[in-house]
Amino acid sequence: MCCLRQLFLVSLGVTAWALHESDVGMVDWNTKLIGVPHDSPHTAPVFHGDYVLAATNNNVLAALNATDGSIVWRSIYDAEDPIMAFSHHDNSVSSLSGPGGSTLRTYDLETGHLILEKQLHNPVDGRLHEPQNLGISLLRSTNLSLNSTAYFALTNGDSVTHLDETGDTLWTWNSPDQGSLVLYSHLIADPSTVYLVGLAKSFASYTLHVTTLSATTGELIASVNIPANIKDERSKFVAVSSQTGPTTTTCVNWLEDGALKAAVLTPDLKGQIMALPGVKYDRISDFGLSTNGQFLAIKEGGAAHVMHFDAQAYSLRPIWEFGDAAPSQVQSDSHFVGSLGRDGQPRVARVYWSNAHNKAIHQTLTINLSEGKASASGFAFPFQTFDHGVVRHVAFDGSSTGETHENTRTLLTTTTGSIQLWQHDKMQWVREEALASIQVAEFVELPEKKVVMSHAVMDEEGYFERLQRQLSDAKNLPQYLANFARRFATGSYATVTTSAASSSAEDTLTRDAFGFRQIIVAATPYGKLFGIDSSNGRVLWSRVLGLGWAAKVGGTIFPTKMFVTRTVSDPEGPQIVLVTQRRADNSLVDTVLFHVNALTGDDVREEHQSIPRDLLQGLDAVMGPLVDVFMLPNENRTIVMLDEYLQARLYPDTPSAQAEFESFVPSIHLALRTDVPGQRQILGHQLTLNLELSQFYVAYPTWSLSLPPKEEIRAIIPNTRGPVASIGKVLGNRMTLYKYLNPHLTLVLTSSPPSSTLVPAAGGVCDMQATLTENWLVYHYFDDEFSGTGESKGNRVVSVEFYEGDGPDDKTKSSELSSYSNKTLHISAYEQSFIMPHGITAISPTLTKFGVSMKDIIVANRKNSIQSIPRRLLNPRRPKHKPTSEEQEEMLVQYDAVLPDDARLVLSHNYEVATSAVSLPLHLLLESTSLVFVYGLDLFFTRIAPSGTFDVLSENFNKVQLLLTACWACGLRLWLTKPMVRRKWLRERWY
Repeated sequence: MCCLRQLFLVSLGVTAWALHESDVGMVDWNTKLIGVPHDSPHTAPVFHGDYVLAATNNNVLAALNATDGSIVWRSIYDAEDPIMAFSHHDNSVSSLSGPGGSTLRTYDLETGHLILEKQLHNPVDGRLHEPQNLGISLLRSTNLSLNSTAYFALTNGDSVTHLDETGDTLWTWNSPDQGSLVLYSHLIADPSTVYLVGLAKSFASYTLHVTTLSATTGELIASVNIPANIKDERSKFVAVSSQTGPTTTTCVNWLEDGALKAAVLTPDLKGQIMALPGVKYDRISDFGLSTNGQFLAIKEGGAAHVMHFDAQAYSLRPIWEFGDAAPSQVQSDSHFVGSLGRDGQPRVARVYWSNAHNKAIHQTLTINLSEGKASASGFAFPFQTFDHGVVRHVAFDGSSTGETHENTRTLLTTTTGSIQLWQHDKMQWVREEALASIQVAEFVELPEKKVVMSHAVMDEEGYFERLQRQLSDAKNLPQYLANFARRFATGSYATVTTSAASSSAEDTLTRDAFGFRQIIVAATPYGKLFGIDSSNGRVLWSRVLGLGWAAKVGGTIFPTKMFVTRTVSDPEGPQIVLVTQRRADNSLVDTVLFHVNALTGDDVREEHQSIPRDLLQGLDAVMGPLVDVFMLPNENRTIVMLDEYLQARLYPDTPSAQAEFESFVPSIHLALRTDVPGQRQILGHQLTLNLELSQFYVAYPTWSLSLPPKEEIRAIIPNTRGPVASIGKVLGNRMTLYKYLNPHLTLVLTSSPPSSTLVPAAGGVCDMQATLTENWLVYHYFDDEFSGTGESKGNRVVSVEFYEGDGPDDKTKSSELSSYSNKTLHISAYEQSFIMPHGITAISPTLTKFGVSMKDIIVANRKNSIQSIPRRLLNPRRPKHKPTSEEQEEMLVQYDAVLPDDARLVLSHNYEVATSAVSLPLHLLLESTSLVFVYGLDLFFTRIAPSGTFDVLSENFNKVQLLLTACWACGLRLWLTKPMVRRKWLRERWY
């Protein structure tokens, strides 16, 4: 019976246009991403055969095909389960994730199928370290004699767990001090002994502490402190191992007052400390060959030594020196990475940028340990730094290196978030993984094709050229008429279910018949701006954002807001302004604007139009952080920024912009967070104007929302109101509920659980995902407590509608009320809670040009799909009894606590879409249709018609029959009216 009820609800409630299987790939597209890889040694990208393994900032463990860059498989981890480390072995990949490395997982290398999952400790018991993966290590070893595989996991910095290949725990060892005095960070194992190396606290510095355990039983063998005076955090220590036959010898290396010291470890930890005299080093580091006995030592002058530990001779010596590794005006800092060749000998790659050659340089050091020889060779490759920023990390495939370097494969991760694979001096593929972290995105309309052609003709054609073109067009007129007749007869016009992609990839950027093809301008926190074709997801252009003066000290640019300041109707063409916060490495924060052409990505500011296309330079608009920013709904679309002193700054700052802003000042309302000592508040403010000083201040608080001391404010979201088609809702009894459209209605997201008591001035207090449009509030949260009514835990979606007065026909004209009127609190609210089968990661309402179409809710759920929930199902006035005749006239259906998980509500079809944000354009040529752009990790684009495509003829509409019917009606009218007209003419002649 319950299933029948849900089926009935869906049949009544589902009015959204759904995709058919034949439409997949025609009106939607999906781009799967993995995110920007970590550069930590535990999680950085590595080559493993023809695979590239990486853990990313989006908490994804993935395997890429090194040949074409495609995703072989990926595993998306939850936000509360961050990836700490991973390792590869033969045909599997293992990872430690969660607080302190609480969970071990193993995947099949080729398919990504989960083979093993084991919780090593409760995530609640995970300890916080800095960096986050400090004290975590994963080692997988194979016993050839027993033909078995074992795991050794170091977690929490003080616990070691030994597991067999099935995941059964063989033994566990915990440090006696539980990490209070010693924090272990390195784990090395041989068939008989497990070595733990870490730092022990002392009064003035750190000392080394080593513990050895039995590999078979986990019993403590020895635990000693090694006298070491480690002060510099950059140096710390490096633990290397070298295998001689069946045994493995471990050596710990550290710097003490610039001198390199080493200690060879034995199971009983009885030995002496060695020192390398005569050379002062600045730092040492592991570059990927620590299990082969090599590490890197950097001298104070910048020269780099490749050090080698000889296990047979118990000696430590440099085997090669890169004398020119110091950064200078001629070259950048160098990236060193090691790998083993096909012959098992070590290979060292060095990559740096050369200002003299304006290219990147790749040097390869080939080491022959058996002969005690080494040789270096190199080549240059054309890395485009203006398009991809600076190289941040390098991975090197040592097995691809030969004598000619033609097959040498190098993987680069750049500061702009791109992943590139180079084979010698040819780039094989590139992945723009910064798109997995889009912060802000806006749709920009494209011009019509005839408008683009007319501009080209006006700028380039003369009189005779124009005359020749018009004669040519007249010559082609019969062909145009024939094509029109063919399309009319066959019905082959563009429809809403046809692809909006252009016929040619090189075609001019013009819109399609219905305006579905637009440009999506997206900004990422990696300092890059993208222009994406909404018809196919292709990147049309990209620009790297310049740091300005902060380029000398370093910094990061974080996008805040994006505004479309010019549209296709403007002579300048469509333009956007990106508002960012620039955080320099010297802790200074500025507000920077970037003003670009949305079609090409070119800078439209006059002072930068003559500069060659390199880095996109911005305007330092505010010397300090930004409190709020918005755009005036005027012709010039002036941008207003509020600085930390609550003063308004305008862009463009012109007399006309100031005059227009003065006219809007009385009607501007905004909510700002105000931290008062002892009491934190959110205040609704109104702008005031000082004409004498030509300054604008935020003043006059109109309402306040006080928060408890422990309350955390997550976000302040204004009302995302589009055009309002109607201000009221007519009920079945012919009475009217008038919408509460007060401009003060603001949504405040806090850290507290949702409350059924909503604050009218603030629009409600809720948690997690929420949206507010017109008078409709929808929010989602996870209920982790059993309620008093017996309801169990689960994902809740709450729908709230606000209306004026105490009930129907009570009208207060809320949109016209002053902020000081007592009627602002005179509202009535209808609220209802529903249960969602899956958690929600993003939520957004549909918006249309005139607001006539029904507003549905688009949600991205944790099942990695995009759903459209009709407003009928979320109507808070759904009765809990059988609907009466009046309620049926309003098309209300009986309340059901569980929202149906119906496949017809899924917009993403069979795509896997992991995302965290939904964006929809407001102005389209069709009122019935909205474009949906989903971003977060994956990119997804589709169309939706909540009320059906009522403003477009159906695809099977018979146009020939319409023409014949119209001709028959006209002929019948002429036959009937012809005698009447003749009699009228005859009468006029007589009289």
